Order: sequence, then C-alpha cells, then structure tokens
Amino acid sequence: MSDITKREVLIEVKDLKKHFPIMRGIFRKQVGAVRAVDGVSFNIHKGETLGLVGESGCGKSTTGRTILQLLEPTEGTVRFKGTDLTSLNSTELRKARRHMQMVFQDPYASLNPRMTVGSIVSEPLEVHNIGNKQERKEKVKDLLQLVGLNPYFVNRYPHEFSGGQRQRIGVARALATNPDFIVADEPISALDVSIQAQVVNLMDDLKSELGLTYLFIAHDLSMVRYISDRVAVMYLGKIVELSEKDNLYDHPLHPYTQALLSAIPLPDPEKEATRQRIVLEGSVPNPANPPSGCRFHTRCAYTTDICKKDDPEFRDMGTKGTPHWVACHHAEQFE
Repeated sequence: MSDITKREVLIEVKDLKKHFPIMRGIFRKQVGAVRAVDGVSFNIHKGETLGLVGESGCGKSTTGRTILQLLEPTEGTVRFKGTDLTSLNSTELRKARRHMQMVFQDPYASLNPRMTVGSIVSEPLEVHNIGNKQERKEKVKDLLQLVGLNPYFVNRYPHEFSGGQRQRIGVARALATNPDFIVADEPISALDVSIQAQVVNLMDDLKSELGLTYLFIAHDLSMVRYISDRVAVMYLGKIVELSEKDNLYDHPLHPYTQALLSAIPLPDPEKEATRQRIVLEGSVPNPANPPSGCRFHTRCAYTTDICKKDDPEFRDMGTKGTPHWVACHHAEQFE
C-alpha cells in the first residue's frame, strides 16, 4: 500500500449527488434536472493533494462546492474528520467552515473591489471571532508576507494589483483561519502562463509548511501532475478513474483518460511528431439527459453492447499494493 493511502482520511465523500432542477411554465413546475454530480465517491487523506480533472461542464467545481456545503447536496454524505457535514445545522456548519476554505477561480471576481486588502484578509478572522483588532492587524501582515506580498499593502484595493497578486490575496484569505483543508477551484486558469507556476509553487510550499490538504481542481493536466499526489478523472458527473499520479499518467486504464493525456504536448519534438493523438468524436452529452450504461460510450472507440446497457462498476485494478480505481467494462485490455 502507498504512503498516501496509509494516512488518516480527512475527507470522505460517499455517493455524492448534486442535481439542479429544470423549471418551466407559469407555475415553475420541475420538468427535469441537470445531474451535475451524479454519485461520486472518494477519500482525501491528510496532507495530500488530490487533483480533479476533466473537461468543462463535467461537474468538477460543483463537486468542490458541494463538499464544502456551499451547495446543498441532493444525496450522499461528506465526512470531515469523521463528522457528516450534510447533517449539521447552520451554526455547527459555520464552526466547521473555519477548518475548510476555498480559493476561487477568478481573482478578479472573488475579491470585493470596495474593500481594502486588509479588510478582505481579516474578514474570516472577524466572522469566526479570532483575536482582537490589533492581533488581526498583525495576523493580516503575517499572512501577506507568507504569500509573498508586501505587508504594507493592507490599505490598497484589489484593482491596484495584478492577477497573480490578487490570487495570492485570495490564498492569504483562505489561510486566515488556519484551515486543514482547502478546495482550490482552478486557481490558475485565469492567470498568465508565466504567473501560473509561481502560484502553484506557492501553494505547494504552503502545503509543506502548514500541513495543508488540497482538492486541486484544474484543466491543465501537466500542472495537476506536478502538484498532486493522486489524480481523479471526471466525466459527465462521475469519476471514471482514480490513482496515484505517476500510475495514472503512465498506465491509464480508461479510454477517456487516455484521450485527455494524448492531448498534452510533449517537450521532445521528435516524440511529439510521431505519437498518435486520440481524437474523441462528437460532443459531451447533455447532463440533463445522460446516456444509459457507461456515460462515455457515445464517444468511446471500444464500445460494446454491455457499455450501452450497464453502468460500469468503479473497481480497484491496482497491483503491488497501489490502488488504481477505474469505471470501465474493458479496462483489462489496457493493463
């Protein structure tokens, strides 16, 4: 068994579903539902970074927000340190949120333009009644220094900073309450490529320094491999593959994962010129009306009758004590 899976489980997600109702007519009658997250199960161990990847609209961000109870789940449970968050009332959830924070995708939209940096970073301290006024001021300066910003920037406003600096402010705000768990919802997608590596390196350093646990949601597969310990691949509301990063990238067992990895550019021009790209036919099905059986069967080159009828079991096909979970009827042929 790997070192990661020997660690204490911090987050336990079981059969998590989030469906958004589709309402029509004068009386706003529900006529269907968008199945954004449709039966997701996984654990996140203390001190690890779990990368969550997949194309736009697959339910990654909704999964992160539902874990933190920013969105109320339709079904399923989310346990944080053994406590089921879905069963807590608003007062209990508010206390639990001190230990769980989020870094949002857009550093331009997630910071209030009318608040100074000092007010933005100290707001979680005020909400959770941590320290007195002077202690909060000192804490804010320490946090800005921790994320690589000048502590004397406290009286400036968000519009005075670059995108990378704003995301650092967002990270400082997330760290204010000394959380154990952070959901990073595509924290680098809105940044210039030259700045992305700086923010990822900062988050990686903070993880080691503060003992943090991350759910890192992203599109960039090469960046996910760099920062993550394990990687989960999501397609149309379901996780189709989950394994340690090197195992998943070197030996993908799901056709969708293989197609995603084939799109990563290789630094060697000769290998890049000779390798075969896997181009998926068609588009992602409507999450309000997903296909029967395996959800990927409409775009998969290996589809058989069983794929169209039966939803594949999410099973462990790992070897040598390294778990490798996959939801595919024909995964054996890719071993």
